[in-house]
Amino acid sequence: MHHTGSYMKLIKPKKLNKGDLIGVISPASSPADPDKIEKGVKYLESLGYSVAVGKHVGKEEGYLAGSDEERLEDLHGMFANKDVKAIINVRGGYGSGRLLNKIDYNLIKKNPKIFVGYSDITVLQMAFLKKCGLVTFAGPMVAVDFWEEEVSEFTEENFWRLITSTRKIGKLHNPQEEKFHILNKGRGEGQLIGGNLALLASIMGTEFFPNLKDAVLLLEDIGEPPYRIDRMFYQLKLQKDFDKLQALVLGRFVKCYDSDEPEKKTQSLNEVISDYWAGEKLPVIYNVKHGHIKDNITIPFGLQCKVNSSRGFIEIMEGAVI
Repeated sequence: MHHTGSYMKLIKPKKLNKGDLIGVISPASSPADPDKIEKGVKYLESLGYSVAVGKHVGKEEGYLAGSDEERLEDLHGMFANKDVKAIINVRGGYGSGRLLNKIDYNLIKKNPKIFVGYSDITVLQMAFLKKCGLVTFAGPMVAVDFWEEEVSEFTEENFWRLITSTRKIGKLHNPQEEKFHILNKGRGEGQLIGGNLALLASIMGTEFFPNLKDAVLLLEDIGEPPYRIDRMFYQLKLQKDFDKLQALVLGRFVKCYDSDEPEKKTQSLNEVISDYWAGEKLPVIYNVKHGHIKDNITIPFGLQCKVNSSRGFIEIMEGAVI
């Protein structure tokens, strides 16, 4: 077994039970349609949970959901509130990174709880892992995945099982058992880290960036033309300890296929991916259904993960909650 790459004792949150209180916060942006928040809250209540909405949720300050102080107050408030058992973010967008050097990490470490989101939320999740050892969940958000009449059953099933059951998670499966693509064969095992590529790039070189040594890195993104994905890939490859990474897992790269200026010459996304990752010593699996998509696999950051790209599986060796 590898030691965990974060060099910080791992803290798993307590599992969620029926009737528990779920906190809702908005550390990044507000949805264009505020009704989505209400609909998402109703969905959570329909499953038998109580919901506490942060007092600043729904505010707008340009692209931010209120000032840094307001968004921070809601974040701290939910972790400090002993009755809140899980925190689910409203949406991503932009703004989480502005809070990183203002957060009271000691408060979070002393009050570990389920923390859910993806996209812009990536930076908070990696900071919580690095600074507190907290296991977090790249999973559905209130005003993105939980507001529609028809919530994806696949997303639901994956998510609720992870946060309500202490059992070992085991192998990850795409919807309809669609196969993963194998870019490089091999095996690797380590601590599962990652999230949105652009957001990870934004914290490289800071104290909040996770350790790559003995890690399995998962990446996803949206709306980045191939040359930008290219740039972030070389930035990643030049990071300290990149050569000690155990495996790379590529989720969905949504709307990253073409140039944002159609008249310009471009590489395709797949050309960029194979340029960087084909033929590496690293095991690489692609087409994992995680990211900005409706049927979304929830990813628990911080847990031990085994990747066998020769046999095409990704297995999480433990449960995420206690």
